Amino acid sequence: MSAHLTLGAPEHLDKLVALVAAFHAEAGIEMSDEQRRRGLAPLLDGIPHGAAYLIGPPRAPIGYVVICFGWSVEFGGLDAIIDEIYVRPGVRGRGIASEALIALPRALAAGGLRAVHLEVDRNNAAAMKLYTRAGFRPREDYMLMSRTL
Repeated sequence: MSAHLTLGAPEHLDKLVALVAAFHAEAGIEMSDEQRRRGLAPLLDGIPHGAAYLIGPPRAPIGYVVICFGWSVEFGGLDAIIDEIYVRPGVRGRGIASEALIALPRALAAGGLRAVHLEVDRNNAAAMKLYTRAGFRPREDYMLMSRTL
């Protein structure tokens, strides 16, 4: 099985909503499908702030990655944060997420991306191992902080 990535388009909305709902159920994130649609649709319509990618065949995707773009003086230009990554439980452990986490930044580097960041629960050893395998490193003395508006 491969981590083939397909840039999400409007016709993928229903498939992505279902995948996001599955991830949110696992993660304990409570949202309605309508809220998910509102969050995904602009990415699929091509707004410049981010993108959603299907993992696997577009007709029957096995996962997804959502990446959001920003700008960093520290990293010298365009950067991004992986907002969400999900692979269906039945196909986990086959290196698919690792492939996606390696392939996506490489592809985006050709467009000028300078750094990719992600957030991880410090107690999630499996995720930490996955992200380390894909080349991500913790930034000692730094912690992501958020403020909901």
